[in-house]
Amino acid sequence: MLTALLAFVPAAALLVVAPGPDTLLVLRNSARGGRRAGLTTAAGTVTGLLVWAAAAALGLAALVRASELGYSIVRWCGAAYLMLLGSQLLWRSRGRRDAETEPAVDPEPAHRRQIADYLTGIGTNLFNPKVGVFFVSFLPVFIPRGAPVAPMSLLLGAIFLAEGIIWLFTIILLGDRLSVVIQRPRIRRRLERVTGLVMIGFGLRLATEQR
Repeated sequence: MLTALLAFVPAAALLVVAPGPDTLLVLRNSARGGRRAGLTTAAGTVTGLLVWAAAAALGLAALVRASELGYSIVRWCGAAYLMLLGSQLLWRSRGRRDAETEPAVDPEPAHRRQIADYLTGIGTNLFNPKVGVFFVSFLPVFIPRGAPVAPMSLLLGAIFLAEGIIWLFTIILLGDRLSVVIQRPRIRRRLERVTGLVMIGFGLRLATEQR
């Protein structure tokens, strides 16, 4: 069991730090809204991971993996969601074209913005079927023969979540450092554009890739 854990920790870490929409969204929100916005978005991402972990324990994630229709539905919903999110960011950057000299103030109330960040974090994670596939395909590889499957799966899932939280918190700190520079309207607009284009790219890749 110890050998399995020692092999799982670095393998999971590589997956955690791989660039993806979750990491990009947390970085963008941290740079745009500070540490609180990043933490709220990361909380949504972690909530999505917990939902997928629970679904895997109940067998729902395995059903998504086994069912071509179920996988396709989640995949297309995720692709549409990411492209919609990217399009909204591009539209927002266009709307700020005339605000070069104005201070970067978001008119949306703070509590509504936090709810929006949290829900966006959840949606970006839940609409990615590869997360569910991970829990039912990647974790079992590291379960030793003869070990209790359910407790070992929970342990590996907890390790993965812990690594994900550490990584997201690192991204939040990085984004918070960048927030001073991002306060300039021109740079904020460029950040929105780049993030929007990358989100659309993630959506297109999700829509066109094979299982």
